[in-house]
Amino acid sequence: MRWFFLFLLVLNVFYYIWHQQQAPLRAKEIAPLSLYRGEEQKNIRLLSESAEVLRRRQLPTANGRASESAACIYLGSFAEEPRARLLEQRLLSLDVQANIQSLDVRAGTDYWVYLPPLASRQASLLQLRELQARRIDSYVITEGDLADGISLGIFQRQDSAEAVVERLRGAGYDALIRELPRARHDYWVQIAPESRRLADDSLLLQLGKDFPDLQKQIMPCKGIANVGSLE
Repeated sequence: MRWFFLFLLVLNVFYYIWHQQQAPLRAKEIAPLSLYRGEEQKNIRLLSESAEVLRRRQLPTANGRASESAACIYLGSFAEEPRARLLEQRLLSLDVQANIQSLDVRAGTDYWVYLPPLASRQASLLQLRELQARRIDSYVITEGDLADGISLGIFQRQDSAEAVVERLRGAGYDALIRELPRARHDYWVQIAPESRRLADDSLLLQLGKDFPDLQKQIMPCKGIANVGSLE
């Protein structure tokens, strides 16, 4: 009886082992990721919400106000200084600190037709005689990177310059075109930063009546750009 009991026990053990080896594998269940990250997510803050970033966002605003308070109002522009002087004196009589600033601004482009320099000045002079013999207006360039070249005229319109180039090409000359920025000298009246509070809209509208073409720009006191019309 005792041996029989032991035999059954050993048989059950072997059966259990065999059953486990034959049973299919089951996938391991994993708890949802949100359960693990729930507490972490409560403590997560976007970088953009941090106090440091918020402080940095406020800096441009502060700097912008500082720059604006240090900016000047420019009124103009005037082709002649006496006209700008009238506006300056008008502002000074109202205790508005102002002074005249002159500025060279680009007013357009000219087109220079020329023949490049030849190997020597003698060759350029010979070419000049040929052109003049054909009654083509021309002269020798005496300075700059085109020295000893031949100038054939400066034109305000590009199509006019291109027409001259085509005529010269028909005569056997390979002329070129160089663009020349055309500058205009303007005068502006600059209002100092400490007087900006006096140059309010009512004053500017009044000045606009006396100076119909008056324009206004607010920018750093050392330059003028992107001039807009007075509103």
